[in-house]
This record gives sequence, structure tokens and C-alpha cells, in this order.
Amino acid sequence: QEQQEQQVTVLLHKPMGYVSGQAEDGHEPAMVLFQARNQWSGDTTRIRFSPAQFKGLAPAGRLDIDSVGLLVMTQDGRVARQLIGEDADMEKEYLVRVQYGRLPAGEVQTDVQALFPPEQLARLCHGLALDGQALKPAKVDWQNPEQLRFVLREGKKRQIRRMCELVGLTVVGLKRVRIGRVKLGQLPVGQWRYLAAGEVF
Repeated sequence: QEQQEQQVTVLLHKPMGYVSGQAEDGHEPAMVLFQARNQWSGDTTRIRFSPAQFKGLAPAGRLDIDSVGLLVMTQDGRVARQLIGEDADMEKEYLVRVQYGRLPAGEVQTDVQALFPPEQLARLCHGLALDGQALKPAKVDWQNPEQLRFVLREGKKRQIRRMCELVGLTVVGLKRVRIGRVKLGQLPVGQWRYLAAGEVF
């Protein structure tokens, strides 16, 4: 139990251009940002950074290279199972900026919501399939005229981008803001903090 209590879980605000897992195609893994100098000054845990924390530290879930937001890295197998195990059923929340239809180069839509058919929004929530499999129901609603909020309970590769393509939307920005009960909150991009003792997904 003492050993488990020493295992750390790290919450990182992943910037664009970093891969969540192993280095690939010349792109650095987000793990390289786990350094003392990138620890958020707002971290209240009092856990001291130590190179020993790299041992067994692995991302629990993925976030595309061109997406930003909350990425969890953990040494704790219990946390990993909760987030990415076979029975994982954890809500993940994303803010997604979109454009609708084909636009002339350089043109930006300011009110996508007004142009986007409500029945297509209903399809995003329930009624799409990827790779020949029906997707679990999702919660999708407008946050503002250019941004949708997605809440998913599964994580197929590039799922949100592919869902949007099926209904004629193009994703221009994607940010994960919550996993279970743990929120990205005020954590600055490129910085990280430890999961506090009282925090649970």
C-alpha cells in the first residue's frame, strides 16, 4: 500500500505538436514536458518532483498530435485500468471548434450553428458508425456559434474528427477539458501538476 501511495499520476496540458505515446515521425512525446521547470506553480499537492517518477510512468489514453488539453500519465495501474481498461466507461469532455461545408480559402464562418442542420447534430449524439461499428451515444451541444462540446465514453482513433467529417463539419480546434471528475481547469498549456490525494476520476 505504501508503494502504491508513492506512485504518482500527472495531469499535463498537452500542447499541439506533441504525440501522447512513443516518439514518432520526428515528433516528441508529451512525456518530455514532465520536468521540474514545467510544474505548475498552482500545484497544491506538495509532492516533490523526482526522476524516480519516470519509472513505469505511461500515458493513460491518447490525444492526437493536433489536439490540446488534458493528458493523464500515471505509474498507478489502478488509475490506468480505470481510464483505459477493457471495462473503462469514463466520460471525457472536449471543446471542438468547427467549420461547416467547403469554404473559399481564407474565409472563416462566424455562425456555424445557424448553418448546421439540427438533424445532423442529433446524428452526432446517436446514429453514427465508425469502422463498421455503431458508436456509443454521445452528448453533443453548442457552446457558442463556432464551438461544440462533446462528451464521449469511448475513444476510437481520431473519433471526434471522423464523426464531424461524417456530418460535413471540419474540426479546426480540439481541446480535452475533463476526464471523469478531473478537469483541466486553470492548468497552463505545456505545464503539469500532480493528481491530489483527494481527487478521483
